[in-house]
Amino acid sequence: MTTTSAGTVIRPARATTAADSATVRRKQGFQHGGWFIAPFLALFALFVIWPLLRGLYLSFTDANISGDGASFVGLDNYREALDDPLVWESLGHSAYFTLLVVPCITVLAFLLAMLAHHIERGKWLWRLCFFLPFLLPSTVAANLWQWLFNPGTGMINHVFGIETPWLTDKSYAMLAIVVTTLWWTVGFSFLLYLAALQGIPAHLYEAAELDGANAWHRMVRITLPMLRNITGLVVALQILVSLQVFDQAVVIQDFGPGPEGSTRTFVQYTLEEGFTSYRVGYASAISIIFFVIIAAVALARMWLLRNREEGGR
Repeated sequence: MTTTSAGTVIRPARATTAADSATVRRKQGFQHGGWFIAPFLALFALFVIWPLLRGLYLSFTDANISGDGASFVGLDNYREALDDPLVWESLGHSAYFTLLVVPCITVLAFLLAMLAHHIERGKWLWRLCFFLPFLLPSTVAANLWQWLFNPGTGMINHVFGIETPWLTDKSYAMLAIVVTTLWWTVGFSFLLYLAALQGIPAHLYEAAELDGANAWHRMVRITLPMLRNITGLVVALQILVSLQVFDQAVVIQDFGPGPEGSTRTFVQYTLEEGFTSYRVGYASAISIIFFVIIAAVALARMWLLRNREEGGR
């Protein structure tokens, strides 16, 4: 610090540090990048945040589908939902569907990916055939399998020479939806596994083969451990999606709850209460409960993944 003859104090300029430069770059990056993410943030707030907040508010009211004359009822909707046997029954159906679909689709996607990865001739055709059903709309897939499962004219009973009432017996109705879902959605998980298989270094297999490892040992010792993360991702995504099953279940049963309500899922019951019984407030409370369940599953998955990563260090 120096003083001039006129008495003016001159302070030395502070040296610019690396931290200051990084802060400036972050601010500049946010200013420029903020314009790119602004449309997404606006749409996210409009179609996700606002409906969630609106649904949370309606869950504390007795609002009907017209939206007129709604009054505050506090936690009455939540108390009713917890005592409603159909809530627990539909949740049980969704959980049962999830328990059937997730293991089957994980194993099936892995096997199809292994086949498509190692086959030599017509590789592109196999990949296309395995992934193509996933591109179909849910209504198309459900209507196709509804025809296949038809007890009188369906191809499945005709080919196997059986007379199984797939869609009219509660013992088989959910199984029919599971088979439909496996055929329709396995392509997505298959694609994830296929991409992961292509990312495994080839020299690992070559070294193992030189050491005398057979195909089974190479799969158990190399392939499966290298696919651990993608398997966790597939399982987590399938759990979240399967719990929200709706489209194929209602379409294959002609928008009904199935024989003796055996295929009524949680999402379907929520829509029935909101758009059939016109109880929007009660349906909102059910949907909030379901949102909490889905969020708990997602958070549990994140917690398990973090603990596994920390344990591997």
